[in-house]
Amino acid sequence: MSSRILLLSQSLRFFQRYLLPGFVFQSVVIAGGYGTGRELVEFFLSLGPAAGLLAMLVSTLVWSCVCAATFEFARRFSVFDYRRFFRRLLGRGWFLFEVCYLLLLLIVLAVIASAAGSIIRDALGFGYVAATIGMVAAIGALVFWGSRVLERFLSLWSILLYCVFAVFLAISLNRFGEGIADSFSASQWSSGWFFGGIEYAAYNLGTIPAVLFAIRHCKRRKEALASGFLAGPIAMLPGLFFYLCMAAQYPAILNQDVPAKSLLDALGIPWFGLLFQIVLFGTLIETGASLIHAVNERVDGLYRESGREYPRRLRPTAALAFLGAGALTAQIGLRDLIASGYGMITWGFLLVYVAPVLTVGVWKLLRAGREPRGIRA
Repeated sequence: MSSRILLLSQSLRFFQRYLLPGFVFQSVVIAGGYGTGRELVEFFLSLGPAAGLLAMLVSTLVWSCVCAATFEFARRFSVFDYRRFFRRLLGRGWFLFEVCYLLLLLIVLAVIASAAGSIIRDALGFGYVAATIGMVAAIGALVFWGSRVLERFLSLWSILLYCVFAVFLAISLNRFGEGIADSFSASQWSSGWFFGGIEYAAYNLGTIPAVLFAIRHCKRRKEALASGFLAGPIAMLPGLFFYLCMAAQYPAILNQDVPAKSLLDALGIPWFGLLFQIVLFGTLIETGASLIHAVNERVDGLYRESGREYPRRLRPTAALAFLGAGALTAQIGLRDLIASGYGMITWGFLLVYVAPVLTVGVWKLLRAGREPRGIRA
């Protein structure tokens, strides 16, 4: 019995230190990154099936490098919320990241609120308001209970997501295997695959600091770096499954507003379509809860610095405030803001986060050197 408990404990530690940050990153990325398939079409499949795969590889490598630098910086200096992280990285200019992050949060939640209503209406027949209330309640509950419960939910839902996407790929290969092979063999190479991959990676990099709370489990440099390099493939693998499924309908799928719906209609399996939409709804909750939890962790850091404890009852306040603002933005119909906002904020994140962490951040890590043997930061 004791050996079994020891094995379970070791397995849990391995998961928390090497895999959990990647699953949390995947949870943050998916709803805004490739949940509907539209983003995969825009950035990858539009280049051609074969060139799109190379672009995905570029995006994965960029994610891995930025995650590795970020995770090790957070671990080495024990800065596990974005306020303390960027105060250590940027000094007095730390607030520039918060401006970009809060704008991103508003836009992502506007998209999530709109998508949640559509998904639940189509899947279960509930109204838009009921779907939005359900999503707010779920996100509020997760942020109320804090990091430990959120980690468990994100991990379990990510595993479910992997299973559903793997089944999606298996069914598609069985039904449309020849079409997928033909699409790759007949596709023409595009020269824009490298910059397409960079653009897609940059489009999602601003969400990485929302993963910082999961880095507390990493005790050594090799754990932080390994979890960072693994985060890229972990986050991209479900997207790869989805991408291969979409290749069966290339090039017709390029004109679909919601490629996922087109694929599900083509499969013609009602029970799987319902399951997929329920899982997709869960990814909206994952992304919203993770992004809002990062704000709560930032506030919690302020309370701790003043010697107080952040009241748990206040944690859902941020969820209600930001989700309300996001839903209002979606209802007003500020499509131009949502469409152009991502592009503008991406440049902001590149300037105040990506460039500094890969230059100043790495320099500070090198200057700090290794911890003395036996000491774990």
